[in-house]
Amino acid sequence: MRTQQPHIAFLGIGLMGMPMTANLLQVGFPMTLWNRTRSKCEVFAGQAAIADDPVAAVAAADVVILMLENGEVVEEVLVGSGMLDALRSGSLVIDMSSVQPSLARHHSALLAERGVDYLDAPVSGGTVGAAEARLSIMAGGDEAVFERAQPVLTVLGRPLRIGPVGSGQLAKLANQAIVGITIGAVAEALLLAAEGGADPLAVREALLGGFAHSRILDLHGQRMIERDFAPGAPARIQLKDLRMILDEARAEGLTLPLAEQTYQRYRSLVANGHSEVDHSGLLLELEHLNGTRLTEAHPKPEAGH
Repeated sequence: MRTQQPHIAFLGIGLMGMPMTANLLQVGFPMTLWNRTRSKCEVFAGQAAIADDPVAAVAAADVVILMLENGEVVEEVLVGSGMLDALRSGSLVIDMSSVQPSLARHHSALLAERGVDYLDAPVSGGTVGAAEARLSIMAGGDEAVFERAQPVLTVLGRPLRIGPVGSGQLAKLANQAIVGITIGAVAEALLLAAEGGADPLAVREALLGGFAHSRILDLHGQRMIERDFAPGAPARIQLKDLRMILDEARAEGLTLPLAEQTYQRYRSLVANGHSEVDHSGLLLELEHLNGTRLTEAHPKPEAGH
């Protein structure tokens, strides 16, 4: 059992924040929680304090963790709510949301003026990784600040310092580019095989034994076959991340055609009313585009028949 644990304020008790909070409470960290919808915090009543607003949440905090939906919400909570001026000098803010690298740098500068340390530390691993405390945590910030955050971050998963402030967000963008593009590739491959008469379940199993093996083919390929699109990571979040990838690419003078094409497909998926399906639900957009359905058999006649 730790002694003299830092008091943690956790802001954002959603799909990811809830299991992360549970893991921190399990090892004994004292915590104060805040969420825009207060009822989501109530599951932890009796284990943690529940604050009415962000200012109250951080008043006694040594470490503040933000796990919010996007950069606009982080800006609203950190700056717009007055929380910035309520933070204690010498405290640490760890933003585990996915935001623009430029916004991470901006927030770091604002906090430094107030004597507050900062890490941008977005995560990968989804709700399963959050529940099992095996998130990949990509941190940007000073080495000394990263070391200070280690006792908290190691409870949540595997933290790795990528570089200076903003680097964690760049790594997350790289992650989301690979994830989004690979989901599209898996969906197209299974659809191609099934349309030709192959069993997509058998195709997936065969590919898992070869060079095409990936966690996305394994988990999301199975989701596509079972048509289980309950959100672990909603499509609208993948769309937001792809938009940030393309914005960052333009700022760096890069052209990323695969990310651009994947972004357009996710934009169509969301426009067609599927914003809340899991990002593996990109299959639905490809089915709509082709007028077909993966789980329907399309046997082809054998030669000579």
